Amino acid sequence: MLDPRWNTFLVLCETMNYTRAAERLCLTQPAVTHHIHYLEDHYGCRLFSYEGKVLRLTEAGVKLREYTRSLAYNSRKVEESMMAPKPLSLRIGASKTIGEFVVAPKVERFLRDYPEASFSLSVDNTQVLLRMLEAGKLDFVLVEGFFEGSRYETTLYRKEEFFGICPPGHRFAGRAISLTELESERILIREPGSGTRAIFEEALRRENRTLKSYPNVATISDFSTIKSLVADGLGVSFLYAPAVSGELERGELVRFDLAGLPMSGAFSFVCLKDNLFAADWIAWMQ
Repeated sequence: MLDPRWNTFLVLCETMNYTRAAERLCLTQPAVTHHIHYLEDHYGCRLFSYEGKVLRLTEAGVKLREYTRSLAYNSRKVEESMMAPKPLSLRIGASKTIGEFVVAPKVERFLRDYPEASFSLSVDNTQVLLRMLEAGKLDFVLVEGFFEGSRYETTLYRKEEFFGICPPGHRFAGRAISLTELESERILIREPGSGTRAIFEEALRRENRTLKSYPNVATISDFSTIKSLVADGLGVSFLYAPAVSGELERGELVRFDLAGLPMSGAFSFVCLKDNLFAADWIAWMQ
C-alpha cells in the first residue's frame, strides 16, 4: 500500500487546495499540512509554493508527482495481483482514430482469451486520455498526435499515413495542392486536444501558418459526420488512412495531398513511467 503521506501529496497535486484535499481525504487541514511538511523535510526541498494566493508545484514537486503517480499505480496493481484470485482487469484508452478504426481486433482477441476478465475501453481525444492515465483511471493508452513523451513510458505502436479527403470530382481529387489553394475551401477539423488536429496543425506550423490563416474552418468531433459532410461537398478534411480506407475503396471519398508537405503520424503505446506491467501489455499489443 502507498504510504498515506505520499497519497496526500498526490491528492493535493490534483486539488491544489489544502482545504479541498483535506475534505477528499477525510483529514483535517493541519494533518494535510503535516504530511506535506514531512515530505519536504524528507527530500530536503520545497514541493509547493504560493504565487500570490495561488498554490503552485515547484520543479521538485513536479518531479515527485511523476514518480509518485507511478508508485501509486504499481502499488495498487500489485495489491490486486496478490489478493485472492480475481478476474483479470484491464482498462485501456484509445484516441478516436485508434479506438474506432484500429484496435478492435486486439480487443476481440483479449475478450476471447480472457472470457472472465473485467475490461473497459475509453475512446476520447489524446489529451483527455493522458489526464485519465495520470489520474490512475487507465492502465495504458494508445494515442496519436503530439504529447510530452518524456513524462511517460512510450513505445511506437505503428505509423500511419495522413492526408486530405474530398468528394469524387472535386478539383483537389488525386492532386498535390498548395496551402494557398486550400484557403478557398471550408476545412472540417477535429476538436482541440485531438491527435488528428495536432498533426494537421503541426504541418501548418512547418510552413509558418496556423488554422487562423484559413477563413472557413468548422470544428467537428465525430468522424462519421466529417466524412458525410465531405462526401456531400460541404468541405474537405484531413484524416489518418485507417479512418477512411473503406470510403476510399468504395469511391465515396478521394485522397489529395499537400504539395511538398508529406504528413504521417505515430500511434503510440503510453503508460506511466516505471510501470511494472508495461512489457506484458506491449507484447500483447504486437
